[in-house]
Amino acid sequence: MQKYFLAVLVENKPGVLTHVSGLISRRAFNIESISAGYTEEPSVTRINIVVSVESENELDQVVNQLSKLIDVIKIVNLSKSPSIERELVMIKVRANKETRADLVSVVDIFRAQIVDITSENVVIELTGSQNKIDAICEVLSDYEIVEIARTGTIALSRGPIPVKQM
Repeated sequence: MQKYFLAVLVENKPGVLTHVSGLISRRAFNIESISAGYTEEPSVTRINIVVSVESENELDQVVNQLSKLIDVIKIVNLSKSPSIERELVMIKVRANKETRADLVSVVDIFRAQIVDITSENVVIELTGSQNKIDAICEVLSDYEIVEIARTGTIALSRGPIPVKQM
């Protein structure tokens, strides 16, 4: 399976995200991650999708089907162009006086941040590549991970040309 990153610009209307995700899942393609948010234009929403497909032929099917949706403005495969990809994770880890110093060391090594601390837990925030996020999760598995929330991957093309002009 190959993963591809699609930036999909759509009209900012209720139900569009449901239509997009439904179309992909009905075709039995796996969505690895999906996130949506406002853009520099209030009438446009950007949906970031990481999809797993067997071949570029299947990817073409996904893109062709998405382009038929009336609210879709533009679809760009950022996997084929230079881009910057990031993901955000927040991880709540059980911590006591004995383990807190070790957790601070892990946070420093990964250039993460502690964003909340209680007598029982530490909440760690990290932004980076999927591999970096997976690595910190693996290291923290030696402690008791209470909860994890990941955003999924978002990306921007490198250089001066925005996705809407690609």
